[in-house]
Amino acid sequence: MKTKIGFIGLGNMGASMAKNLIDSGYHLQVYNRTLSKVDELGTDSVTKCQSPAEAAANVPFLITMVSDDEVLRESAVGDGGILKTLQPNAVHISMSTISPGTSEELARLHEQSGNRYLASPVFGRPEAAAARKLWICVSGDEQTKTDARPILDLLGQEVIDFGPSAGGANVVKIAGNFMIMASMEMMAEAFTLAEKNGLSRMQVADFFSSTLFNAPIFQSYGKALAGKQYQPVGFKSKLGYKDARLAFKLSQTSEMPMPIANAVHSRLLTAIAKGWGENDWVEGIGRGVSEDAGI
Repeated sequence: MKTKIGFIGLGNMGASMAKNLIDSGYHLQVYNRTLSKVDELGTDSVTKCQSPAEAAANVPFLITMVSDDEVLRESAVGDGGILKTLQPNAVHISMSTISPGTSEELARLHEQSGNRYLASPVFGRPEAAAARKLWICVSGDEQTKTDARPILDLLGQEVIDFGPSAGGANVVKIAGNFMIMASMEMMAEAFTLAEKNGLSRMQVADFFSSTLFNAPIFQSYGKALAGKQYQPVGFKSKLGYKDARLAFKLSQTSEMPMPIANAVHSRLLTAIAKGWGENDWVEGIGRGVSEDAGI
């Protein structure tokens, strides 16, 4: 009989992760706010659940991959939340991009309920999730990390441990997403500067991504920004703005001045104000820079 895992959240990332677990032989108890998305998994190895609590019932592990802190908190402690049914000693693997404070709060609530919480945010776009090439950051109890490792190894190319604090991995995730969006703003400005001076955006991007900035972020996002390639939507501007808000808030609570975080926060807020929230954040940043430049 296949081992059952609970799974909540079938967005662009979660759907690919769920498919990989199914392909690896697990049976999933799945809840998603838009229930019809569960049908898209199209397999006998899925049980469609009507609530987070149902997805969490009688499983040793539950994965959540949801949009933000509020959705995760509601999924955990709401009327149909997972803490009502999660069995003793079961592990909630939280893979969403959320604040470290929310992770620490949920870790305490799980401990009080007799089960366990593991922060496991990921780096990688949907295509990386589909190819099992995510980088997975973890923090929390040592035994919990050991117990969850076989599942995490099926979803990513590497699992990196950031210590015992429940929120540690979330700090890394916020810092990393800040670095990505700051790099995108920098590239968009540089390529637009080249364009305004009669040069090819793509040629400039290809030069830098193969020499001084020979790294995946500058190669993948650089190509998209230079070519103004805004489809398909992999990561929405509204989610990028949520991450910018997390970075801005964490900088304030940490008394850590981050002027570049302020800039990308404003850039993505502008994208939301212009109605681009559902568009890829490459468009939110790149198109915003181009419009500022009058092109």
